[in-house]
Amino acid sequence: MNKAQLVEAIADKLGGRQQAADAVDIVLDAIIRAVVAGERVSVTGFGSFEKVNRPARYARNPQTGERVRVKKTSVPRFRAGQGFKDLVAGTKKLPKNDVAVKKAPKGSLSGGATTKKAAAKKATAKKTTAKKATTAKKTTARKATTKKAATAKKATAKKAPAKKTTAKKAPAKRAPARKTTAKKATARRG
Repeated sequence: MNKAQLVEAIADKLGGRQQAADAVDIVLDAIIRAVVAGERVSVTGFGSFEKVNRPARYARNPQTGERVRVKKTSVPRFRAGQGFKDLVAGTKKLPKNDVAVKKAPKGSLSGGATTKKAAAKKATAKKTTAKKATTAKKTTARKATTKKAATAKKATAKKAPAKKTTAKKAPAKRAPARKTTAKKATARRG
C-alpha cells in the first residue's frame, strides 16, 4: 500500500479524499519532525519511531571486496508494538468492524504536542527531584552514623571503668603455601 492508497482507505471515514490526504500529511509530518529533533514517537498498540546514531565503521564493498570507511550517521528506527506484532503473527484476530489499534487509556495522553520548553521543564523538574532525593538520603545516612557513633561512645564509657587498654598485635603474616601439585602429578605417573 502506498500513500495514495492509504488516503483512499481512510477517505470514507474522514468525510472526503482531501481531508484524508491532509490528515495523513499532518501525521507523517509530525512524526518526522519529532524524530529529527531526537524525540521518540510512540503510538500505543502500533509502535514507536526513534532516531538512532550509528558510529563510524568499516564495511566491505560486495563487488570488489575492498574495505570502505563509512561515516557516522543517524537513521530512523521503527519498532512494532506488541499489539501490532500479535496481529501480524496471527495470535490475535483482526477485528472486522472495529479499529485494529485501540485508543490509549484515558488519562495516558498528554494535552498536545510536547514543546521544547515543556520538555526542558520536565527535565529540570526530574533533576531537582533527584537532587532532593540524594540529599535526603545523605542527611539521613549522616544522622544514622552520628547516632551510631554516639551510642557506641556511651556503651564504651559504661563498660570500661578505669582499665588500661593495650594495643592489639597485628596477626603474623603467613608464608605462601608451597605448590605440591606438580610433584604429586609426577609421582602418580611414575
